[in-house]
Amino acid sequence: MNDNVNAPAAPEDGPSAVPPAADAAATTGARHCGLIAIVGKPNVGKSTLLNALVGQKISITSRKAQTTRHRITGMRTIDATQFVFVDTPGFQTLHGNALNKSLNKAVQGAVGDVDLILFVVEAGSFTPADARVLALLSKGIPIVLLANKLDNIHRRGDVAPWLQTMQEKHPFAEIVPMSAKSAKDVERMFAICAKYLPEQPWFYEEDELTDRSEKFLAGELVREKLFRLTGDELPYTSTVIIDKFEEEPPQKKGQKRLLRIAATIVVERDSHKAMVIGDKGERIKRIGMETRVELEKLADAKVFIELWVKVRSGWADDEARVRSFGYE
Repeated sequence: MNDNVNAPAAPEDGPSAVPPAADAAATTGARHCGLIAIVGKPNVGKSTLLNALVGQKISITSRKAQTTRHRITGMRTIDATQFVFVDTPGFQTLHGNALNKSLNKAVQGAVGDVDLILFVVEAGSFTPADARVLALLSKGIPIVLLANKLDNIHRRGDVAPWLQTMQEKHPFAEIVPMSAKSAKDVERMFAICAKYLPEQPWFYEEDELTDRSEKFLAGELVREKLFRLTGDELPYTSTVIIDKFEEEPPQKKGQKRLLRIAATIVVERDSHKAMVIGDKGERIKRIGMETRVELEKLADAKVFIELWVKVRSGWADDEARVRSFGYE
């Protein structure tokens, strides 16, 4: 089954306005730069936070656990300070298959050599899963506890006793109640993070936003739409493989470049395949359409996308196949 779609979409505005100077280095001319890992259990809002910090969507989001499966780096340069954020998969303890072992390895690898760790939990909550993630973190790296989803707390005073208990659990460098959906809260994070970044040259060019390619982002967007449109029916082990990614330059002046993409959605059962395709192919067509529309905005290009569905039973338990599908 495929979805051939190539209608253009209007471009969106670019990244959000740059917040005020985050560092006194702006007045001295000295450049500061450092790595900041964003860690936490699944579904605490890590990817939403990364996108807000970068000012553009580079990491996919959904309510399904383990939406993020790769280490994704996003950059934001403000005045003389470059913030290099590393989004990680949510650390998974419920399933020990080859896929989850790979994801957990990505988490542990990301937190070993950074300047600062943003440990994200839900405000008012600290579960055994949160505690297991905290136990993984290096003792020699400053950890800022982000109490995210503060907008879900109806009375802010209710969170005060919880904040006190969190101070007793670990010597956090700082504890920051916030909402990743609040522009003011996100802006405040730059000033907090800047204090921990060393004086050194920038790692990336000033206007770079991510180290991931458009091909990678295309596959991630297909997977995001897949999970959002199937809800909890489809196991999280379903994945997406980009079979073809070709770029054609504009044919005429004023035209946009064309991206030709073919992708395979991999599921574990025939029933899952039918679920993805949907009645008369409507669901896979919608997955393709929503991917195309968003990718055209992000890449500022015309997009032609073709989707297929294949059954690969037990792939998430097969280490060789997990690696062949792009997981470390």
